Amino acid sequence: MMQQYLRIKAEHPSELLLYRMGDFYELFYEDAVRGAELLDLTLTARGQSAGEPIPMAGIPHHALDTYLKRLVALDERVAICEQTGEAPSGTHKGAPMPREVVRIVTRGTITEETLLDSRQDNVLCALCRPSANGPWGLALLDLSAGRYALGEYSDKTDLEGELARLAPAEVLVPEGLDLDGMEIEHATVRQSWEFDYAAAHRRLCEHFGTLNLAHLECEHLKAALGAAGALLGYAQLTQKSALEYLDHLERLVSDSQLKLNPQARASLELESSLSGDPKANLLWVLDHCQTPMGARALRRMLNEPLRDFAVLRARQQAQTDLTASASDALLAGLLQRIGDIERPLARIGIERASPRDLGRIRTALTVLPELAEALQSLSAPLLRQIAADTQPLPELCDELVRALIDELPTHARDGGILAERYDEELDRLRNLADSASREITEMEARERDATGISQLRIRYNRVQGYYIELPRSQAERAPEHYHRRQTVRNSERYFTEELKSFEEMVHSSQEQSLARERALYTALLQRVRDQYARLQTCARALSLLDVLCCLTDRARMLDWHLPELVDTPGIEIEQGRHPTVQAHSSDAFVPNDVGLSETRRCLLITGPNMGGKSTYMRQVALIVILAHIGAPVPASRARIGPVDRIFTRIGAGDNLAAGLSTFMLEMMETAVILRQAGPQSLVLMDEIGRGTSTSDGLALAWASLRHLVLQRGSFALFATHYFELTELAESLPATVNLHFSANEYEDARGHVRLAFQHRVHEGATNRSYGLHVARLAGIPEPVLGDARSKMQELDQPRKESAGTETPPAQASGGRSPIEERLALIDIDQLSPREAQALLYELRTLLDRTASGTDNAPPR
Repeated sequence: MMQQYLRIKAEHPSELLLYRMGDFYELFYEDAVRGAELLDLTLTARGQSAGEPIPMAGIPHHALDTYLKRLVALDERVAICEQTGEAPSGTHKGAPMPREVVRIVTRGTITEETLLDSRQDNVLCALCRPSANGPWGLALLDLSAGRYALGEYSDKTDLEGELARLAPAEVLVPEGLDLDGMEIEHATVRQSWEFDYAAAHRRLCEHFGTLNLAHLECEHLKAALGAAGALLGYAQLTQKSALEYLDHLERLVSDSQLKLNPQARASLELESSLSGDPKANLLWVLDHCQTPMGARALRRMLNEPLRDFAVLRARQQAQTDLTASASDALLAGLLQRIGDIERPLARIGIERASPRDLGRIRTALTVLPELAEALQSLSAPLLRQIAADTQPLPELCDELVRALIDELPTHARDGGILAERYDEELDRLRNLADSASREITEMEARERDATGISQLRIRYNRVQGYYIELPRSQAERAPEHYHRRQTVRNSERYFTEELKSFEEMVHSSQEQSLARERALYTALLQRVRDQYARLQTCARALSLLDVLCCLTDRARMLDWHLPELVDTPGIEIEQGRHPTVQAHSSDAFVPNDVGLSETRRCLLITGPNMGGKSTYMRQVALIVILAHIGAPVPASRARIGPVDRIFTRIGAGDNLAAGLSTFMLEMMETAVILRQAGPQSLVLMDEIGRGTSTSDGLALAWASLRHLVLQRGSFALFATHYFELTELAESLPATVNLHFSANEYEDARGHVRLAFQHRVHEGATNRSYGLHVARLAGIPEPVLGDARSKMQELDQPRKESAGTETPPAQASGGRSPIEERLALIDIDQLSPREAQALLYELRTLLDRTASGTDNAPPR
């Protein structure tokens, strides 16, 4: 047996090998030591090797999923080795039972319901870049949903944004791949030949049964095909399956999406919060879907906002139809009964389904006729398409209803799945097995009468089978045809030829019954597989319907409204609110208007700390994102034009692991914005320059704002405490000042207090109320008094020189040295390293300018 184990383990050196022995999965040698440490198992020993005990640890077979979940969470790879046949007999008697690895479990390849988050996709990705200057190839596979896709990205920033959107559970990368500074979580390194284009092309053609990939329109995407081929090979290897249910390869078209980089996704808290609060994000506010597959579709939708207004208007029209007909509540109830069929369907396709997966398909099919009736009166084109895609399948439904019992078991191995009167032969075999107890009772009575021993019993256990049991005091009265089987403390156990024949008949009928049931069950699964494409289309349509009903409900319950989508660039919002802040606030939220247009592209926002600047900026971006998924928005009215990207520079935190300070992170993110933002981009920039000295920070903020307005022409919300910047509204085109204010009042003890209005006003302000905020934070009063005195001291020279100072941009009678330097740079041609070097150069230039040692821009 250990030789068999060592042979199998040699084939899986990088995995923990769970080796099935009876009712346990055992680990041996180093795997046992590691498994015991990771899972808190008792470490024992079995036999010896080279004179040393062989370490061993085990887990019960029924608890496999529990332990797998823990191992996968720790990024462990696990090979499941099962018994695949009967114990050898005859000349091979004594040989180990046949075993083989039936699957390899990794983070990206799990499909079990108990191991997955029901409301989140579990995506496996692969990256490929055949040449250092070529495009990046990306492929994704969600085994639990049957989704397979690929795409190419010439810009690393776009690739990083896509990976942030997908949040893959595991990423395959070829050995030696230069990631160009990218940090890849949960990376699995594979041999580089697995990503070879020619090998991938052959593998994909073989999988889809075609001579070429012309029908997929991706023959030219060599990097992406390399990733897709490696991904398919890895999935087939881990699943020990051809994965025939993957019958389509989608294209990931990033140009059709409103792009958000990882920083924007994080700072806007789309699906997770910066604080770690699981409820403080936009998805939590939105997700009232009735099915897990609908929740997953909503999450995908939120993470990939679209720029195609035709698609978005179709979603809006569907919601309008649902609202007008008041159908969403009825449909939501039907969807709740349907539940999740996407993942059970995938498990059926991958040949790893449980009887309960089949039961979920049955339940859904029984509800489809009611759903069809409910959709009949709706006229929106998208709802009509959903109705067409969710048409009932009466024959398959009737078959499953007749075949399956109501309460299905978790596993198929012990039978008990199929209902009575579904199959005559199965009923006959079951009756033979079920009649055993009656026949045993009758046989027991006959033997008592024949022997005159009233204490005679016929019993059964799994080891001895059927036997006649007599008290030891009556053993001498046993007839000659009783053959002794076992002696125990107080009784003797016997068998007779009649009892032996009966046992063989019972076992035979039970085995035949189980074999018959397994064959029928397998045929049922195949019936569902035959309808896989249609059922998958149905599942996706049901998911979309669930999302539309959810959004309709959110609009009604939260007083949200569908925005007007227009082709004219601009963003107009009336009475806009921040959806997450409003949902979690016990106070009434103060709504605000926003107006961005060709003549009003940059909003320069000033005001006190805690006054509402950051909330205001974020709510604008969130409303734009909601509009670009076709959802209602938290506003009384909104008019949204096309937006291609959203950039944010909000908040900061040291990345010590990468050796980056707060200021360096701020400058790197600012550099990305100044390089990539365009006329249809929405840019949020908050407190640029606060991570360095006042003069440095002011100069950088001044130059960045000018470049954003003059060179990039983006729609921008630029919040600052550098009040000197407000003068730029007079010289820069399409730039206006806005401010938030606060009211001062005296409390009962004569202390000056602050009441924030949280309302935006036209014009600028020059007050930050920093000391008031410090008091609210609990700074001791003596410290506040000292700070107040110092502030007055610092303000005095400023007041005396008021009107004589020249803004940084005009210090030399024209453009500043920094602006002169920036004017010479082709930002679009800068590499990330060149951009970083430029930042250091600008910093040096600032220092020289401040000290008066160098007023000439370097060439």
